Amino acid sequence: MNFFRKAHITFDQIRRQWFSPTSLQFRLTAGITIALVLGLGGVALWIGWGMQQLLVTTHIQNVEYIVDRFPHDVGLYRDMFSPTIAVQRAILQAEAGGGNEYSSSLLIWVSNADGDVLVQSRSLQAASPSFQAMLMSLSAMPIQPQVYQISDRYLVLSSSPLMIDRSAFGQLYVAQDITEEQLKLMTAIRHVSLTTILAILLLPLLIAVYIRRSLQPLRRMSQLAETISADDLSQVRLYLDSAPDEVQELAQMLDKMFSRLSQSWEQYRQLVGNVSHELRTPLSIISGYLQSLLRRKASLSGAQIEALEIATSETDRTIQLLQDLLDLARLDGGYLNFCWETIVLNDLLEEIVGMSERFSDRSISIEADSPAIQIKTDRDRLTQVLVNLIDNAVKYSEPSDLIVVRLAQTEEHTTIEILDQGCGIPLHHQTRIFERFYRVDEARTRYTSGDSSRTTAGVGLGLAVVKSLVKSMGGHVAVSSKPGEGSTFTITLPNL
Repeated sequence: MNFFRKAHITFDQIRRQWFSPTSLQFRLTAGITIALVLGLGGVALWIGWGMQQLLVTTHIQNVEYIVDRFPHDVGLYRDMFSPTIAVQRAILQAEAGGGNEYSSSLLIWVSNADGDVLVQSRSLQAASPSFQAMLMSLSAMPIQPQVYQISDRYLVLSSSPLMIDRSAFGQLYVAQDITEEQLKLMTAIRHVSLTTILAILLLPLLIAVYIRRSLQPLRRMSQLAETISADDLSQVRLYLDSAPDEVQELAQMLDKMFSRLSQSWEQYRQLVGNVSHELRTPLSIISGYLQSLLRRKASLSGAQIEALEIATSETDRTIQLLQDLLDLARLDGGYLNFCWETIVLNDLLEEIVGMSERFSDRSISIEADSPAIQIKTDRDRLTQVLVNLIDNAVKYSEPSDLIVVRLAQTEEHTTIEILDQGCGIPLHHQTRIFERFYRVDEARTRYTSGDSSRTTAGVGLGLAVVKSLVKSMGGHVAVSSKPGEGSTFTITLPNL
């Protein structure tokens, strides 16, 4: 199953990199491929057409020359022979072409108005009757200066009226057999076409590989941007010595940007830490004075008591917010120290649950695989995590709902689950609730748990602190939830 999943992921990555219409690599390869198809295809067509025209033009000129000269040759023999013999002598001379052997590729004949052949060359006489019949049927149609195919032979045909002693003797036909030249030309065109097709198939692959290698520096930059975190900004450097100048310039600008971001991030963490630290002390003092005033309820009116209770509640909430901000700032800067010790997790949970039941008047159940699950961790930080999650479960569930805490341990991990039966978390929010300052919709943040005067509105830092603390302890936290059915937060810690 894992093999098929990995194969599917690999194929999906290849598809996105090589065949995604929106990728730069695909667009460059497609554009160059189209240019190659149009360019090489156009060149191949032009070469084939040009060679065909050159062959046809050469033979047409040769045939027309014979047709134009033929009456003159007949006139030379006319003084000594009858018209028919004079024509026969002129045909023999044209076949010989000045030599002793006649040309078998030159076909000449003269026919009368009825289409009967009066005189013909020896090459035509040697031809098969079927070929002669097809040639005669062709000559009965208007003749154009072009290549005609008869059976498996190619001919260039021309004709002209033959005048002897200023009277019409018949119609002269001259045909040049160019079968051998035409077959050679067709073979050459096929070779050119095959070479063009192979080039069109192979060159895009080579171009795609070349473009992929050329874009490798950009891909490295993308991978770096995907894996970089805020803590790594000061150490990030892009070394792209073999990259093009434009990419190197981009890398230098990114290095400068990372450096500025690192400085800004460091200033932000220092500011948050300093402000949180400086504000927490005076607010703690204010909270102490407010609680001292509340202890003298006998001398206060109902409105004054209500105002002091609201002020005390909001002051405590602000102190908790500043404490969360301070913890996050210390975690980001690596200044939060952990004191590792081996504890019995069951005992720690009983203390936390007992305290939560007293303050919230809620029923919380503990379920454990073993009565003494031991784990090496930071007691105070784990307590902070569990208090946050249990308090979260109390806030977002009804007073009558039971909250369950489950403990389980394997050879490698210890798992803590906090289950509630509250309003739940929509699926599209579950991946983001551990982000800083992220809050779910008002229906959840204003949930009242049966008391219309009580709200659970926060600023979205509690779960962010939980995630950061658990991560610093080498574990991870996750949530599964359905709206209306409650939520389950799962903490997984290694057995150190």
